[in-house]
Amino acid sequence: MNRKKLRRLLRDFQRGHSTIDALLTQLQFLPYENTGFASIDHHRDIRQHIPEVIFCPGKTTEQIVKIASRLHQHGAPVLATRADPTIANALRTINANTKYDEQSHTVVIGRTPSRKTGRIIIVTAGTSDIPIAEEARITAEVLGSAVTTIYDIGVAGIHRLIDRLPEFTKARVFVVAAGMDGVLPSVIGGLISQPIVAIPTSRGYGTGKNGVAALHTMLNSCAPGIGVMNIDNGFGAGCLAHKINQMGKKK
Repeated sequence: MNRKKLRRLLRDFQRGHSTIDALLTQLQFLPYENTGFASIDHHRDIRQHIPEVIFCPGKTTEQIVKIASRLHQHGAPVLATRADPTIANALRTINANTKYDEQSHTVVIGRTPSRKTGRIIIVTAGTSDIPIAEEARITAEVLGSAVTTIYDIGVAGIHRLIDRLPEFTKARVFVVAAGMDGVLPSVIGGLISQPIVAIPTSRGYGTGKNGVAALHTMLNSCAPGIGVMNIDNGFGAGCLAHKINQMGKKK
């Protein structure tokens, strides 16, 4: 259930095109549906403007398909993260319009919003950071934000960043993903006025400690206006950037 669908149901009832029983049938699983192994939150989109998303690790394929089926029946699109090809193939049985992105390991069931608003720019320090950035991009686009990506412009070749600065003025919010030393959000933060959602990635060698070094760098940034996500949390970054991007928009 989402706000658009709920408005349509209430409008139909108001105009006499629906009955109380028909309305109750649609609303009976608010705020959540208990399947025994999961409590599916059909009310989340109404409360938070972000529907429940399926985090696949730790769940069986059967559980994921059941959750996705119920979410899809209450309003597409459905997003599943950290999915492998086996899970993606199983989810295709729900709807033919199912897309699997191998790089970000995300599955989207149903059509995403055709009209996307605002502007998020997602930047990566290196090519190795792209899978995490793509998780953020797909998440934000499924939620309805317009996204532009600028990849592989890290500080190892700072001229690549300087060349793209004219494009940066078009953004309402940035997502910046970086591993290794994790310094790119600080550099960009010192050049722009927009808020930055920084993602430390686990890319790097030994002392990078799977993203801990990048995380510490970002947390200790002297550039104001940077919020830091957990390591490799592209989904969380996409959600936060979307919320910032939509601020001031009438819901």
